[in-house]
Amino acid sequence: MAGFRVRYALAARLVNELVEAADEKQLTKTIARYGRVDLLCIDELGYLELDRRGAEMLFEVLTEREEKTSVAIASNESFGGWTKTFTDPRLCAAIVDRLTFNGTIIETGTESYRLARTRARQQRG
Repeated sequence: MAGFRVRYALAARLVNELVEAADEKQLTKTIARYGRVDLLCIDELGYLELDRRGAEMLFEVLTEREEKTSVAIASNESFGGWTKTFTDPRLCAAIVDRLTFNGTIIETGTESYRLARTRARQQRG
């Protein structure tokens, strides 16, 4: 509504799209497309383990956006737990570095809003 270009992606689907683009020799074009949006929202990061190739491509997307456009990440996992998602410790550290440099971290707590809504509905009858 305000004229900003926003793109929402589940982390696993984004990585799969990047891998497919690389296989089709379209990776540069795909990364550039993600670099042009004003805000990239990546959901469920830290939920699934990413293979090294996919994680490196995600790093490329984050690098393309660095200090130019915004990224919002939603994760139920702390940064310390991301070593299960990004199995290369150096790559994990580099991704966390990219995301936290000049960033704002908002912790919303550990309780799922879905669970809270379900409980509230059950209490109402």
